[in-house]
Amino acid sequence: MLLALMLTAGTYTNVYAKGSAKAKTVSAKKDSSYGKIRHLTKAEFNKRISNTDGTWNYIGDKPCVIDFFATWCGPCKMITPYLEDFAEKYKDQLYVYKVDVDQEKELAQMFGAYSIPLLIFVPQYGSPTSQRGALSKDDLEQAIRTQVLGLPK
Repeated sequence: MLLALMLTAGTYTNVYAKGSAKAKTVSAKKDSSYGKIRHLTKAEFNKRISNTDGTWNYIGDKPCVIDFFATWCGPCKMITPYLEDFAEKYKDQLYVYKVDVDQEKELAQMFGAYSIPLLIFVPQYGSPTSQRGALSKDDLEQAIRTQVLGLPK
């Protein structure tokens, strides 16, 4: 719940601030999930997104979209192919993650994922935004381009 409040309040801090003297080394070898949706557990969330200790510091090396979903949710099933397409299309620019709210109840509660799908759009720099409910493919791509990647409309 604290993370959800912090996201909506806009108190976002990025540990990779622009102009930082430290450069992150990125391996040339791609892992097996390159260009695919990655499913997150709480441990993976702590490793790839932010520590769930009550503070929000995005630690990813590129922006991401996080989809809070359930296997039984019709609208969640509807947008999954779109997310798969965008994970491949924008594989060099962003990550696409999924969090199963039935398996990861603590994460779901932290983000207030009581109505799903809940999409969290996390730019590399700046504040994350969220969208509840299913989006059309065009609207979802527009949100990714503008809110996550910072591209023009």
